Amino acid sequence: MKFAYRFSNLLGTVYRCGNLNFTCDGNSVISPVGNRVTVFDLKNNRSDTLPLATKYNIKCVGLSPDGRLAIIVDEGGEALLVSLACRSVLHHFHFKGSVHSVSFSPDGRKFVVTKGNIAQMYHAPGKKREFNAFVLDKTYFGPYDETTCIDWTDDSKCFVVGSKDMSTWVFGAERWDNLIYYALGGHKDAIVACFFESNSLDLYSLSQDGALCVWQCDTPPEGLKLKAPRGWKADLLQRKKEEEEEEEEEDEEDGKRETTIRGKAVPTEQEKVGKVKYSRLAKYFLNKEGDFNNLTAAAYHKKIHLLVTGFASGIFHLHELPEFNLIHSLSISDQRVASVAINSSGDWIAFGCSGLGQLLVWEWQSESYVLKQQGHFNSMVSLAYSPDGQYIVTGGDDGKVKVWNTLSGFCFVTFTEHSSGVTGVTFTTTGHVIVTSSLDGTVRAFDLHRYRNFRTFTSPRPTQFSCVAVDSSGEIISAGAQDSFEIFVWSMQTGRLLDVLSGHEGPISGLCFNPMKSILASASWDKTVRLWDMFDSWRTKETLALTSDALSVAFRPDGAELAVATLNSQIVFWDPENAVQVGSIEGRHDLKTGRKELDKITAKHSAKGKAFTTLCYSADGQNILAGGMSKFVCLYHVREQILVKKFELSCNLSLDAMEEFLNRRKMTEFGNLALIDQDAGEENGVAIPLPGVRKGDMSSRHFKPEIRVTSLRFSPTGRCWAATSTEGLLIFSLDAQMLFDPFELDTSVTPGRIREALRQREFTRAILMAFRLNERKLEQEALEAVPQDEIDVVSASLPELYVEKVLEFLAASFEESRHLEFYLIWTQKLLMSHGQRLKSRAGHLLPVVQFLQKGLQRHLDDVSKLCNWNRYNIQFALAVSKQRGIKRTLEPLDTEEDTDASDDDSLHLLGTAADDEEEEGMLV
Repeated sequence: MKFAYRFSNLLGTVYRCGNLNFTCDGNSVISPVGNRVTVFDLKNNRSDTLPLATKYNIKCVGLSPDGRLAIIVDEGGEALLVSLACRSVLHHFHFKGSVHSVSFSPDGRKFVVTKGNIAQMYHAPGKKREFNAFVLDKTYFGPYDETTCIDWTDDSKCFVVGSKDMSTWVFGAERWDNLIYYALGGHKDAIVACFFESNSLDLYSLSQDGALCVWQCDTPPEGLKLKAPRGWKADLLQRKKEEEEEEEEEDEEDGKRETTIRGKAVPTEQEKVGKVKYSRLAKYFLNKEGDFNNLTAAAYHKKIHLLVTGFASGIFHLHELPEFNLIHSLSISDQRVASVAINSSGDWIAFGCSGLGQLLVWEWQSESYVLKQQGHFNSMVSLAYSPDGQYIVTGGDDGKVKVWNTLSGFCFVTFTEHSSGVTGVTFTTTGHVIVTSSLDGTVRAFDLHRYRNFRTFTSPRPTQFSCVAVDSSGEIISAGAQDSFEIFVWSMQTGRLLDVLSGHEGPISGLCFNPMKSILASASWDKTVRLWDMFDSWRTKETLALTSDALSVAFRPDGAELAVATLNSQIVFWDPENAVQVGSIEGRHDLKTGRKELDKITAKHSAKGKAFTTLCYSADGQNILAGGMSKFVCLYHVREQILVKKFELSCNLSLDAMEEFLNRRKMTEFGNLALIDQDAGEENGVAIPLPGVRKGDMSSRHFKPEIRVTSLRFSPTGRCWAATSTEGLLIFSLDAQMLFDPFELDTSVTPGRIREALRQREFTRAILMAFRLNERKLEQEALEAVPQDEIDVVSASLPELYVEKVLEFLAASFEESRHLEFYLIWTQKLLMSHGQRLKSRAGHLLPVVQFLQKGLQRHLDDVSKLCNWNRYNIQFALAVSKQRGIKRTLEPLDTEEDTDASDDDSLHLLGTAADDEEEEGMLV
């Protein structure tokens, strides 16, 4: 239970690639983030990443009409059937090729997948348990180039497929007599999207050059006739003929038994008789004159006839169809809009920009943002938890500092003052100030009350800062330089440079203050760790000699031990008081680094050059987390010096250094094929520069980001830990609800006995049995059954061993329960009764107390905001009523001018009240 940390959430990455989907109720957005899927609940302001992952980055997501199932397909063609209700994988399937899009029929019985130049229709999984969830029904041929998009009619009778060969194909989902297939032309570029009109076979098609064609059908959906069944002999001959054609033309299909629909671009005259006919009513152009802007994404809401189109320049248009009236034309960024989705009511529109990793949800009627989130443009470098565990601050190579709420998973403030990469971030002990260091030569302090940069610390000569640390009082700031090998010390209060500590002969790689004393530890590439006394004229107290370059340094929470990660893959432990080494851990084999695509040496030999680059002690100081240039994070027991658990952060093969063995199929006599990007220029709409080359520029080089862990931190509560990696900000937490972990359990402890004790009003015995069984619902039932006037007596009679467990339960209850006052009384009585005895175990109980403080602080913030808001509203209402009373007494005239004047006064008073509120907030 103690080490049962599981993947909990992914922050810092809100959209990577693929298509966005709204849930059925329209309140949540489902967004692909690399090889995972995050659900953004817009109504409750929360984000949650599903505990599943694909092998490669996700290419497309198809959502069932009832919103319970999702088909997630990655770039390699492997699909997962996922239940969104229980958040688990139900079925694995491989489509044996790159899938572009997947779409369920409106009745939920079928789904179509576009793969290469074909469309395949499968039977969708039903409510009954099936041996094979995906059964291929029909394969549709017709387009000459890759298929790009799908849309269904409302009655699930037909679907339309767009292709890169500039054609749009309408296929019948059943064997209709008057519609088997229909090909539509009229475009001069690849089809980006096609949509049926509501309850009709009329459709719209949009191409990459911004052209919109409106197609009218002469037959209503009710006019489609089922093909009459033939005799078994004719059916057998037709089947045999179809199989022979299939074997000749499609060797890779291996003669499947599904029905094949083959379309021709120009049908014969006999085939046209009595068939469905399409005619083009109109053609519109979305691009303005002289504006050559590629259309990249589109979505259409059938009920309100709203068309949303996104372009490569970041502009999006809203049109009303079929009249093609422009409603809005706005720009969200300078990057291409990769995906667009509209919710079921048509109020909210979601946009995804893969270039910036940006996700926006826009309410077009009020012209306001419902959600606006963006991750770091480049990789994250460092992170820090706030002292109460409510917030996480991250710094990235893009120079941005972002603050995330751990409960909601959203970023609520971004600081952009740094002009170069951020190398270190930390909170002060109060939790209201963030201090950051950067390669731009500045150390900055940000205020979380006013959201501004209120201090900027600089050095006498230009230097690049590689790390930063703040002492326990929050008064002394220190930063290490990677070019001048010096440590600079400033005063937070005055902003003055207090001293420059010199003595290291290599770049400073890490700084850490002792939590209990004013002693600074600095690690350097010169194979030493120096301890500086901040009170004794900043002199070197000790110099600890190492066998290799120091990469990271960390103090134990009680300050009695120091851990150093070195370049030879070791973690060395020191006693800082006596300057004696007390232990070491050899981590070379535990790192288990992967092999890069272009590596000419094996993964085993590659691991010799890798090391741990970040360390973090657990909240109780018994364990240490270590990570580096690997997809693994190792948890060690410090005293025993053994590996307790290894966590795999990612299984995404779209990242580099993930595979253990080399892919020999990519090795040719001309070199490694991994150097060549086969699909260059396809997605970005870049013109192909070389003549005769069909798939991109063969000279373009391929880039895959390498998996690595840049920073690790334990939460002060000890319930979770976070890691910044190439994937984003990953959070692992203890999932207590999924594990049965009883405490001193025997056969006499049963739920029946607990309820019987509650009926007999033996509350203490019932609480003890409930906590021994360790079932959360029973614990809640036992505690809430205690009358308010008996809490004092019951809490005093609890043994000391159970007090910690009850406090931990109360801390967790503050996160979700509405019975705030009741649990506050329990907390107060427990601390009053057992406070003196608990003080002797302060170090062991620190995570529980901080967990408790986190919940209380959040409620305090919420209640204080609500009280202030109510107070100002009452003050404003009283002021307005008083003002009106004076006016009526002095001038009892009921004219229009008088009314207007009073309204102006009330507006003036509103402004005054708002100003007072802001002033009051700043004073607090």
